[in-house]
Amino acid sequence: MNTAKTDGSARPYHHGDLRRAIVGAALDVIAAEGPAAVSLRDLARRAGVSHAAPAHHFKDRVGLLTAIAAEGFGLLATALDDAEDLRDAGVRYVRFAREHPAHFQVMFAPELLRADDLELTTARTLAGGRLRAAVAAIPSEGRGPDARLAGIAAWSLAHGFATLLISHNLDGQVGGQDPDEVFHALTGMLFRAPQS
Repeated sequence: MNTAKTDGSARPYHHGDLRRAIVGAALDVIAAEGPAAVSLRDLARRAGVSHAAPAHHFKDRVGLLTAIAAEGFGLLATALDDAEDLRDAGVRYVRFAREHPAHFQVMFAPELLRADDLELTTARTLAGGRLRAAVAAIPSEGRGPDARLAGIAAWSLAHGFATLLISHNLDGQVGGQDPDEVFHALTGMLFRAPQS
């Protein structure tokens, strides 16, 4: 049902999938201008609905960004499914950041998010568990005695490389090389298989 006036003075509230349309528009804005540029009023205008309509789904800007982060962590957890080993998990992490740069920017900006949101904490825990499992699968001879510190080192390498890559700070260094292959080589410098 469309509640818009025929003279065009009011915008319709109903939309086929307003939640998805608002998230999609927000991801476009974040990719182009960063999370600070996200405004529910602007997103409503882009979706062609009343300025109050997005609030029914997200309550406010923080709710929208939290939903985007939760979706991102869910996508990351899926990307890490069935990783062969820690290197493969790292490559998948970097690939996720390249394929979902707007999600990636929001996921790791806690000041923008509702930290206690159940959907967010669940998705974050799931993604983190997949990374921890990949680290734990490495024998201690290959990662050191402290799996927690090895996990921090692995995450720092993947996250740092991904951040530098998507912000174009590695354009000169990586050049035309496949980022997946470059990252795979970098991980070999940090985690080595035990010598037999």
